[in-house]
Amino acid sequence: MSRSLSRDIQRSGNRIGRNINIALRAERVIARRRMAVIRSQTGLLAFAGLVAGIGVIMLNVAVFFWLANNYGNAPAAGIVAAANFAIAVLLGVLASRMSAEKELEPVLEVRDLAMEDIEGEVGDALAEAKDLADNVRRMAKDPFGSAGVSLIGPALSILAKTLKK
Repeated sequence: MSRSLSRDIQRSGNRIGRNINIALRAERVIARRRMAVIRSQTGLLAFAGLVAGIGVIMLNVAVFFWLANNYGNAPAAGIVAAANFAIAVLLGVLASRMSAEKELEPVLEVRDLAMEDIEGEVGDALAEAKDLADNVRRMAKDPFGSAGVSLIGPALSILAKTLKK
């Protein structure tokens, strides 16, 4: 009985350890993917900021030329500035729509399954420990009552052998 119990405990410990390892690996993959998305978003937003900055400069130059020359080189600079703003808006929208959630669905499922299995294993281990504690209490209260049932079979066989002689 104690060998099978120790094997079950060791097997449960191995499963719990394996599931914790799986959950940690899944968390690492999730974190790496989210960081990659954040890096991409940051790069695109920085570039959008640069383009917007250039657009602001060009808009200022365009307003200046427009005021200075009354419709000379200013329309061209204004068109360039408007194009820069359009590019900045497009890059900002593109960066805000990036998400890692679709790519992470399978990894999230694996993590959740591992966590559920860990919770189940811990619950089973707690139930076994409670049963063991109840059995120890029962044996402490009535040592011969619990041992008597298991000793009846061998005692009868010894008695039967003795009577046959």
